[in-house]
Amino acid sequence: MSKTNNGANLGFENKLWEMADKMRGHMDAGEYKHVVLGLIFLKYISDAFQSKYDALKATAESDYTDPEDRDEYAATNIFWVPREARWQRIQAEAKQPTIGKIIDDAMTAIEKENPTLKGVLPKDYSRPALDKHRLGELVDIIGNIDLQAKKSGVKDPLGRVYEYFLGRFAAAEGKGGGEFYTPQCVVQLLVKMIEPYKGRVFDPCCGSGGMFVQSERFVEEHGGRLGDIAIYGQESNPTTWKLAKMNLAIRGIDANLGQHQADSFHNDLHKDLKADFILANPPFNMSDWGGQRLKKDVRWKFGTPPASNANFAWVQHFIHHLSTTGIAGFVLAQVSLSSESHVENEIRKAIIEADLVDCIVTLPGKLFYSTPIPVCLWFISRSKSVKGLRMRSGETLFIDASKLGAPESRTHSYLSENDINRIADIYHSWRTDGNGYVDEQGFCKSVTIKEIQAGGYSIFPGKYVGVDYTDKVVNKAEFSSALLTKWDLFLNCRERHKRSAQSVDKAINVIVKDGIVLRPESHTTLKLGDVLERSDERLGENPEPEILTCTERAGLIFQKERFAKRVATNNTSKYKVVRKTDIVYNPYLLWAGSIDQCWIVDLGITSPAYEVLRIRDGFNASLIGAMIKSPKMIKTYDGISVGTIQRRRRAPVERFLELEIVLPSKADQARFTELTSAMQTEKAILKEAAAKVDDVLKDLCRFWLAEEDQDG
Repeated sequence: MSKTNNGANLGFENKLWEMADKMRGHMDAGEYKHVVLGLIFLKYISDAFQSKYDALKATAESDYTDPEDRDEYAATNIFWVPREARWQRIQAEAKQPTIGKIIDDAMTAIEKENPTLKGVLPKDYSRPALDKHRLGELVDIIGNIDLQAKKSGVKDPLGRVYEYFLGRFAAAEGKGGGEFYTPQCVVQLLVKMIEPYKGRVFDPCCGSGGMFVQSERFVEEHGGRLGDIAIYGQESNPTTWKLAKMNLAIRGIDANLGQHQADSFHNDLHKDLKADFILANPPFNMSDWGGQRLKKDVRWKFGTPPASNANFAWVQHFIHHLSTTGIAGFVLAQVSLSSESHVENEIRKAIIEADLVDCIVTLPGKLFYSTPIPVCLWFISRSKSVKGLRMRSGETLFIDASKLGAPESRTHSYLSENDINRIADIYHSWRTDGNGYVDEQGFCKSVTIKEIQAGGYSIFPGKYVGVDYTDKVVNKAEFSSALLTKWDLFLNCRERHKRSAQSVDKAINVIVKDGIVLRPESHTTLKLGDVLERSDERLGENPEPEILTCTERAGLIFQKERFAKRVATNNTSKYKVVRKTDIVYNPYLLWAGSIDQCWIVDLGITSPAYEVLRIRDGFNASLIGAMIKSPKMIKTYDGISVGTIQRRRRAPVERFLELEIVLPSKADQARFTELTSAMQTEKAILKEAAAKVDDVLKDLCRFWLAEEDQDG
């Protein structure tokens, strides 16, 4: 396979790209792609229509065919193109100053005549910011695609050009390009490994539809027919959803992407779908996915994913939509293989114990435009005893392909056809009869669940194939991959911080007018018992979450941060459950200020000796939390503490709940809550970011001060 720019493997498209890119001028690549791709689509459907029109006209006298009969086009899945939208007219008017309006009118006319395209096509070519002279030249360039293709002997030129341009725009946009484009070599590998010959194919974060294009291509290359697979997809970004609709239409691929864009977590358009094949490249380490609103979702069979990272929400979403014999292949950040989060570790453990993990592949870095970090491929199989395949119960194949690939530029790499075949062939050899499969030191190994258990449920291939990521000395390539993964987590925090800071500014401006902080207008006096209720929820037999401890100065912290070794008992079933916004205090140190509100986890546990109080409905949690920690309230806690020994004076919960609290009006509570909630979020993000930076610094020191050094 020649160097491909992660796009179509052709020659003449690059010349077209260079010509089209010159027309971009100072326009942002993210904006310009809709200009170019919209015109390619217009040219495609016009050409398809014209070809059918000419054929019908040629047989009009002999077969009584009518080129103006719309049913003739619908029967062969060809869009009807009205006269004013046909390419001959567009190209004839290319040099006119009104070319922008002519194209907009053409797009509108096509949508009107073809309901499936309603709201899909770009219709802002007449905007003043778009240079009409450059636009006219771009029309001429696209108009010559057929001529260029004939010289190169290329079939389906417009579809290939559309695909190639998608890749080039992704490269031009950098990180933003990852939102709509998965490198073609990665898609080819996924498709080649799960082999979607016949059945239902689903991608719930389908981007511009590349997985579907490759799946149809795979079927056709192996003797199947277009339509042997039924395609279902979903995409949350409206402009990307439109790209997908055009990309599939230009290939003649019939797909159900829903009537509109939608978030797969909060508005699943295919709730009852059980797919035979799932192919996906979800957003990496997505933090703002709204997990707090989906605590008891039916999809979380293996545990509720953390609200701070959607990785295992995606994994469980995929599993939920698999048929009883289905297989899923998807991309995730490598942090998913051995994350530090207790919650994620427990979910991954449950999925492993359910014997669903069929294969894990680590890929080299720099394959993606959206991030330099290396990624991995997960393959989840609902059944490891499918007819025609080897019984693989209790086994998982690990492949470390991190050393494969070749550079195509300073910042990007690609997998060659040989690389793709090597990985896929190993997988198929392992899961068929198994006789041709042999473990390869440093590359692949078949591992039992017991071995994974012994490895602490980490599923990094390097841990099993012969390269241990936990060794003090690792080669430079492996170390760099791990470090970049951690750095990407920090960058994720930084992006969240930007949004959080905007929320804080907005909330502050509500209570600050002309440089003066507004005070509450009215107050109500209540007992703490009217606001809080005692919680005695225990952990029981549930998986152990983070253990929390309450200090006088730092408030609630992770116990592991306070003590060098575990101080909690091994059996924590009687420990009290702490949920987000709960109030926790140490009865023996309340007088010293050992009280706090839980913001650091959604779910944790704490010592049975502590008091846990839950805020009653109708009260603003952030405000209550701020008030119970105020200096004025802390002074009152000394008065309810009993005992003669200062450090062991105890504050009974009954006395605590009898204390009075003065609350502002409901309207003022709402304003205050908005501000404190935004500030608490900001505080948590900054704390997390600091921890990530500290983690990276420690790794750098370990690497630079190592006595040995191996080149990668």
